[in-house]
Amino acid sequence: MGFENSKLEEFNNYLDGRRVAIIGLGVSNIPLIEYMHEVGAEVVVFDNRNIDKIDSEIINKVICYDMEYSLGENYLSKLVDFDIIFRSPSCLPTNPALQLEASRGAIVTTEIEMFMELCPGTIIGVTGSDGKTTTTTLIYEILKAGGYNTYLGGNIGYPLFTKVGEMKPEDMVVLELSSFQLMNMKISPKVSVVTNITPNHLNIHEDMDEYIEAKKCILSNQTENDTVILNYDNNITKDFAKDAKGKVIFFSNIAKITDGYMVDSKSIKFCQGDRRTHILETKNMKIKGLHNYMNAACAIAATRNYVDLSLAVKTICEFEGVEHRLELVKETEDRIKWYNDSASSSPTRTIVALNAFPTKNVILIAGGYDKNLEYEPLAKPIINSCKSLILIGQTANKIKEVVENEQILKVGIKNLDIYKCESLEEAVNLAKKISSKGDIVLFSPASASFDMFKNFAERGKKFKELVLKKVP
Repeated sequence: MGFENSKLEEFNNYLDGRRVAIIGLGVSNIPLIEYMHEVGAEVVVFDNRNIDKIDSEIINKVICYDMEYSLGENYLSKLVDFDIIFRSPSCLPTNPALQLEASRGAIVTTEIEMFMELCPGTIIGVTGSDGKTTTTTLIYEILKAGGYNTYLGGNIGYPLFTKVGEMKPEDMVVLELSSFQLMNMKISPKVSVVTNITPNHLNIHEDMDEYIEAKKCILSNQTENDTVILNYDNNITKDFAKDAKGKVIFFSNIAKITDGYMVDSKSIKFCQGDRRTHILETKNMKIKGLHNYMNAACAIAATRNYVDLSLAVKTICEFEGVEHRLELVKETEDRIKWYNDSASSSPTRTIVALNAFPTKNVILIAGGYDKNLEYEPLAKPIINSCKSLILIGQTANKIKEVVENEQILKVGIKNLDIYKCESLEEAVNLAKKISSKGDIVLFSPASASFDMFKNFAERGKKFKELVLKKVP
């Protein structure tokens, strides 16, 4: 007899005839809308955009299914008397309308949280301010290489809620989880990874404390049979160990770990007590930079109990990286290298990118949408690594100011050349003009994309398109 998911069957029976709210009409919600229609739920959809700003495919689907919808500025005014509410990650559970409905007895959840409740397989979850996409993808590739039927979801991959019916207990699921998805979550993965935590999304979260507490949800509902993998070098994630109920595994670049992984520019070592076992020489990896070696250590730790170590190492060494993350776009005949690092949407991520190029010949293109982050920490790495700085977007003046203030303190050094451009195309043209033999042109915005682009992927694709078109 095949596996029958009794939890899923019970949930489907519950949904029949229930009032269900779906908040947020992104393309990823189409499968959820279809699923709720099929099980007989009474669905109302909500979105803060007007109808002309929403993908026509979604609106046509809503109309075809004869679903009610509430759109525009006061879209949540009709959020009354629902049995279950699926909020989008950007609609935080602190929203007063959601809190009011919860007080009336509504279940407030997300697609990913409900998926985790119903999933019969083993879930490995990854969160962090930086490095989570690369780490998640590495874990996924290692598990696939190990022969598992593996699913990839959360912030990347395919919306998995509608796939839960085909999953079996022996299957593996790897999820990249944002603070917005984790906030108030009542379930945690079997294996949780926290790469690091630095200030981010403070234009949406109330403060840094709320952001940290959201991240902590990835381990707060674990049991003594679960595992959490934490960055020892980050004070916030290191402190998470105090709240861990299961096994804690650390990884570090600076500390002598007694149960976990030590990482440096040459190797990754497994540490148990005083014993050090060399696992991987970083010169054999295709992806470079200390941050990627740390990501690889996370992936090894997360899969150690599931996949043979030699196979995990082989997979890591063959891994060529994730698009928009220190992605080499082009190298010219003059050995000028153009890198797309559009996914770096915060200062800490751009600092990591600059550290991957310990030279003085970087031409950095940065700037974008302002997420209310502090840019002072970025100034010194820019001065240490860059020969020129090209700025665009809302944060251009912020970055310019902190770099100029740092230059004032650096008496006796040549001032960094700083330029401001009105568009990414103008910035690429200028970089082409001022670059010379052996230079590195790095597009690492240190800012979000929303002032000029829909998301970092669209921004990165535009950069690559411009480079391939304009750079000989």
